[in-house]
Amino acid sequence: MYWTLELASKLEDAPWPATKDELIDYAMRSGAPMEVIENLQMIEDEGEVYETIEDIWPDYPSKEDFFFNEDEY
Repeated sequence: MYWTLELASKLEDAPWPATKDELIDYAMRSGAPMEVIENLQMIEDEGEVYETIEDIWPDYPSKEDFFFNEDEY
């Protein structure tokens, strides 16, 4: 399983919180690349509910990770 920013961004608008099956269903309906669906299928499912993309990919960058100062503009 590998995630990239581009792949993970396909799940930004997913209906969080969601189960693995709900995320797979969302990815299929939204036309996400097959790699997203394959990554979701590889998650070990214990009936867990995921609150955000960070629960699936802990390295997902947040707004704080970008050094853009909105106050400057």
